[in-house]
Order: sequence, then structure tokens, then C-alpha cells
Amino acid sequence: MERQITIAEKLIQDDPKTKTELDAFKRKICVELKIPYPGNISLLSALNKLGGGKSAEQSRRELYNLLRVRPVRSLSGIVNVSVLTKPYPCPGICLYCPQETGFPKSYLSGEPAAERASRLKFDPGKQVSGRLRTLAEEAHPIDKIEMRVIGGTWSFYKKAYQESFIKKCFFSCNNFNAPRSRKIGSLKQEQKINESAKCRIIGLSVETRPDFISGKEIIHLRNLGVTKVELGIQSIYDDVLDLNQRGHKVDSTIKATRLLKNSGFKIAYQIMLNLYGSSPQKDIEMMKTIFNDERFQPDTLKIYPCAVLREAPLYELYEKGLFKPYPDKKLIEVIKEIKKNIPPYLRIERIIRDIPSPRIAEGTKTVSNLRQIIAADMVKENWRCQCIRCREIKGDYDPKEKVYMARREYKASGGQEIFLSFENKEQTKIFSLLRLRISQNPDPAIPALKNSALIREIHTYGFQLAVAEKTSAVQHQGLGKKLILEAEKIAKKEFGYEKIAAISGIGAREYWRKSGYKLKATYMIKNL
Repeated sequence: MERQITIAEKLIQDDPKTKTELDAFKRKICVELKIPYPGNISLLSALNKLGGGKSAEQSRRELYNLLRVRPVRSLSGIVNVSVLTKPYPCPGICLYCPQETGFPKSYLSGEPAAERASRLKFDPGKQVSGRLRTLAEEAHPIDKIEMRVIGGTWSFYKKAYQESFIKKCFFSCNNFNAPRSRKIGSLKQEQKINESAKCRIIGLSVETRPDFISGKEIIHLRNLGVTKVELGIQSIYDDVLDLNQRGHKVDSTIKATRLLKNSGFKIAYQIMLNLYGSSPQKDIEMMKTIFNDERFQPDTLKIYPCAVLREAPLYELYEKGLFKPYPDKKLIEVIKEIKKNIPPYLRIERIIRDIPSPRIAEGTKTVSNLRQIIAADMVKENWRCQCIRCREIKGDYDPKEKVYMARREYKASGGQEIFLSFENKEQTKIFSLLRLRISQNPDPAIPALKNSALIREIHTYGFQLAVAEKTSAVQHQGLGKKLILEAEKIAKKEFGYEKIAAISGIGAREYWRKSGYKLKATYMIKNL
């Protein structure tokens, strides 16, 4: 304990500002105290042992930022926590989907999230607590959490299991580092506590199939607190879906997209390239259609190139020579062409699945760092991807840099989407965004949304900051509130709406209340 205090005091006195200066301090402290070379986590632990309260922590903020392990985890303004559901039967018989005993369908041992979940017997509370503990030890703020539920088809699990699962996620956030233990409450009780908890769930997403989305399912998802739905659509071509035994047609995707957007949800598509029956040109045309056809237009995208896995039925076709994935070079060409055509209001979240290469018979086996390969090619070839992720401000923030409000509009699922954002003059950096939906929906799944404009997302990028923290970083500069005011003005003056509704995460409700919104039917609603 005394040695840690000494290390912390010397670290504060030395006050390194760069990684080079930090490395020099580590070498010096090794010689001076005759200790092994300290890692960042041990230095963070020493700082925490020193104590001093919130004022001391604020004064050390630059040190915490420098020591933060894998800072990319909180550079999008929030931290992601993935929680895996228990093994359970799946309604699908898709050719490409692996099944391993002891894991939900499509997940394999060796995948980081799957391994963590398996060790904890798929207990959601323990998974959440473990991730929060790790993130805190690595100096990531954990007060704003994007909770992602992964596993099999979420909507196929029994409703009682779903409610218990989500309740435990909220309880673990509410009770994290609490001085006294308490009994878990009902789902509604835990949600209410989370509105002002230290670890707030500001977004909650689930994975499901488009053919499971209905008005009834939407009501259930909102009662759970879900704000984003990841739809495994895989392809928009019926012939490809049929060949791969997906079990639904493209019409299910179109209907699910419309229903979810009209209820304010943020929508992610999970797409598979080089599926059995597809081709490079067909994949490129599919993505152009998804970007430009108003029946689709997701907000975020996950690209999972098909890999041949021995645990999947597709392996038999591969063995017989009836299926062969694209060569790596061709796959990279296809994804680069997709990125060159992506609209600036869409975010590519992933471009490869995190499957251990020894499990892959063929396809993506040697390109697990696909995103980095393509990013390097973009620099060499002198072109930019316009997707949100490629333009996020991250840590590259200059307080003197001017920001400008941009407005982009596009038709989507029978409505009009207005994408508001703060960007730099060249529109190469995005600081904050808001998605406003204008839709004359006569019969919404949630009656409270009738005759209402919808705010489907609001997000400010850059280093994640604690809820009450004052700083010169992008967050907490009032950009989000300015976008909300602009959205309200557009809804009222241009379209004549008398109210506006926001699909708020449970932990973000206090934020909306400060702007005059009130809770009604799980949404934050304001009369204009």
C-alpha cells in the first residue's frame, strides 16, 4: 500500500504528458524503487489508492486519459458492454450458421465475449459486473453504457427469460460498487433506479430476425428498455435467402424496418457478403440498393463476410466443391467499393466477425484485421470513407476548431429522415448527431406516438466524460441540446407537429427532462 502511494505521488510530480514521457517515468521508477516495469493498470491502481475525492480526480484527468488502456473503447462517447444469452434452440436452419454444444447458435468457443459468458455460466449480472470492473480498472468512465445483448434470436427466447435477463443487467449497473448489497427488484423498479444511477444504461440493443418484428413485439421491446434493434437480414435477394435456408423473404426486412422506424428505434442491419448463390457484383449492387432504396436505409451496418466453419451445414457444400468463398483480395475490393458509396448518415460498426482463425476452414482466415487493411489502403489510394465511424472526432479535438450544423434529408420507409449534425467545415469530422423522423403514421404500434415527430438518436462523440464533468472536450459543450432545439423547431415550424417524442434509453431520461420532456409510454415526449 505504501509503495503504491509513493508511486502515485511520484507519477503526479513527474506529470508525463505523452506516451514517450510516460515510458521514461516507468523506466526511472523501476530503477529508483527496484520494482518490475509497471503496466498502466498498476499505475491506475496506485492513483486510485492515493484517493483525494472528485476534485483530485478532476485534476488528474489528463493522467487518467494517458494511462487509459485501449482508449478506443470510450472514444465514441460511451462504453459498450456485450452480454451473451444462454444456449437455446434457434428457429433458423441457415446453411452458414455454426452450432457448437454449450453456446448459443452462431457463437463459438474462442470468441472473447462467448468465452467470458461461458466461464460465468451465461449469468447476465455477472457478465455485466465483470465488464464494468475491467473497464473501470482500465480508466474508462462507466457512467454511460451502451448495453448490447447478443446470442441467438432474442425474440425467440421465452418472455420470462428476457425480462429476467434485462432486469439483472440493470441491477448489476445499479448495484456496481455499492457499499451495501440489496435484493434485486422488479424490472420497472430497477429501471427507475437506473435513471439516476452511477452506471446508467443509455442505450440497449438486441439481435433478432426481421420476421419476428410485429406491433406486439415492439411494445414488448420498449417495455424492456430497448432502443436499437440489430436485424440479421443477411441479404435482400430472395433467391440468395432461399438457397441459404434463411427462412424469410426480403419483404420481412422491409416491413420490420418500417415498423421499427415508425416507433423511433435505431436500426442496424447485419449483412453477409459472399453467401452461397451471391457474387462480388451482386453484393456491391445489394449494398447500393440498401443505401439508396427508401425501403431499407438502416442507421448502422455490420458486414460479416461469410466464412466456412466446420460446425455449419455450408461446410458440406464446400467439401463437395459446390461453394468457395471469395479470395481475400476480391473480398477487400468489394468492401472498398461499398465504403466508397456509403452515405454520410450511416455508420459501419464492423466489417468482420471476430471468429478465431483456427475455426475457419476458408474465408477471412488470414484477414482478421480487415478494417485496418482497408484503412491503410484508403491512405495509399488517397480516398475517404464518409461513414460516421470514419469521421467520428474521437480524441482529435481542438477546442478552437469551428463547428457547423449540417442538415441532410432522405426518404425512408414511407417517411422523411432529417439527419442533423455538427461537423467541421470540410465535413471530414463529426462531433454530434441527431436523427429526426417525420412520418405521417396513422396507426403506430405505440398510440402515444400518434401525430408526433420522432427523435430516434442523439449522440455526441469524443472521449467519454462523466455525467457531471466539466471540460474542454467535445462532450458537455451543449452541442446535443442545440441539435434538440433545431429538431423541435423543424418539427413545429416546417411540418406543423404539436409534439415530439424521443426514444430514450432508461439512463438518459434525466437528460431529456432537463429539456422539458416528460415520460409517457416509455418515451420522452414534449409538447411544442
